[in-house]
Amino acid sequence: MEKSERKKSSSPVKIAAGGVSAIIIIFFVSLFTTAAVRFHQFSEIKEAAPLSQEELFSLNDLMLSRYPENFQKIKNLPYSIPEPKLDVYAESAILIDVSNGCLLYEKNADQVIPPASMTKLFALYVVDEEVAAGNLSYDQIIPLPPESWACNMPPHSSLMFLGEGQKVTLEELLLGLSVCSGNDAAYALAYTICGNIEDFVERMNLVASDMGLTHTHFVESSGYSEKNTTTAREMAVFAREYLKRHPDSLERYHGVPSFTYPKEKNLAPGDSLLAQDFSQGLPRHITMPITQKNTNPLLGLLEGCDGLKTGYIDESGYNLSLTAKRGQTRYLSVTMKGPGRNAAEGQAGRVHDGKELMEWAFYSFADYSIEDFVHPYMLKICGASQKSLNLIPSFSEKIVTVPYIYGDSMQANLDAVQVKVSLPDYLMGAVEQGEEAGQISVILGDYVLQTIPLIADREVKKSNWFICLADKIVFIFYNT
Repeated sequence: MEKSERKKSSSPVKIAAGGVSAIIIIFFVSLFTTAAVRFHQFSEIKEAAPLSQEELFSLNDLMLSRYPENFQKIKNLPYSIPEPKLDVYAESAILIDVSNGCLLYEKNADQVIPPASMTKLFALYVVDEEVAAGNLSYDQIIPLPPESWACNMPPHSSLMFLGEGQKVTLEELLLGLSVCSGNDAAYALAYTICGNIEDFVERMNLVASDMGLTHTHFVESSGYSEKNTTTAREMAVFAREYLKRHPDSLERYHGVPSFTYPKEKNLAPGDSLLAQDFSQGLPRHITMPITQKNTNPLLGLLEGCDGLKTGYIDESGYNLSLTAKRGQTRYLSVTMKGPGRNAAEGQAGRVHDGKELMEWAFYSFADYSIEDFVHPYMLKICGASQKSLNLIPSFSEKIVTVPYIYGDSMQANLDAVQVKVSLPDYLMGAVEQGEEAGQISVILGDYVLQTIPLIADREVKKSNWFICLADKIVFIFYNT
């Protein structure tokens, strides 16, 4: 009787044990089924889902706040170099790599100085923006109000020699402005765009304000006034943006070696090409063709030079915004308050400083493209609310300024550059937007020239424990 009762009492234990085994089996079947489904889902992923507008805005704000130095219009090199010992005559100077804004050299670059005729670059920019917007065309005829005639310009003005009744195109005015530095051309363009000088000057000041140039301000558009102000640094910021937005202006205007005006087609009705005597002042009708060389003395003298603009008044000294390109590398220098007791000495100083800065730059550095590496990298995420995200470069500069420190030539130096991308196989669990999870390294020999963090483009929350466990199984197989 007791044995029989014992047998009956052990039955529920066996049933309980069997139930646990069944639950375990069901659990593992469910787990591996879920893992199989997710394995298939992961294998189908080709790209991460696009970000929402809110995510894009927050990512942009995060990058600007976390990596502010990389978003400056002019920034330091990402590596250290010995301080260059350059013999620059001008009181104020700066030299940058145009492609990325990296600062190569500076000397009193924040000294406030009148830009003189470098002011005309802002006028050119405003006009080019109007052309780009479709409001003007280069071949249209521009009316010349009396305020723009050469005879009405201030004494000792640079001129393209506009006169009453002449027919001139917009492109000719821009050539007269850039090649001859014509104050009369500056006035004609101001009246064309805004109908008066004051409103055009406000347009120029708005350009400076929008670019964050706090020391750059204009009271007139030709550069004649000593009350126009800027700094070498701010002029470099502007000139870089100008070249970026209107690169064709170099070939169209700034690199043109000379300009002859007026030609027969420009004359007022009834006039013909005749020599004139200007010793008693300029007449209203100008009929004598005058050929002027580009005021930039380094055109044709410095290899690769194709711009940009000179400037001189007594208060500014001899100024020069200068750019040159060799191969794929372009540099920009601004020198201000250059010395000289006369124009010949001033031009000689510009030539000396321009060569000193540019030849040193082209000997010491060259641009290297990392464009093929600076892009989003899709990564899959284990145990998370989303299955993938993008790791993006924390800033998108695609050119590295490489120093000449390796090999027996600059080309050998460039050939030795290596770009390495470090990425995890996958991410796991919660991810914060902006979290660094990889990097791009630019290496030359034993030197790391630049490191670009790769950051998560979105926030991803951790999933529940069951999904986390299933995904761990997935990624065991995924990475075998």
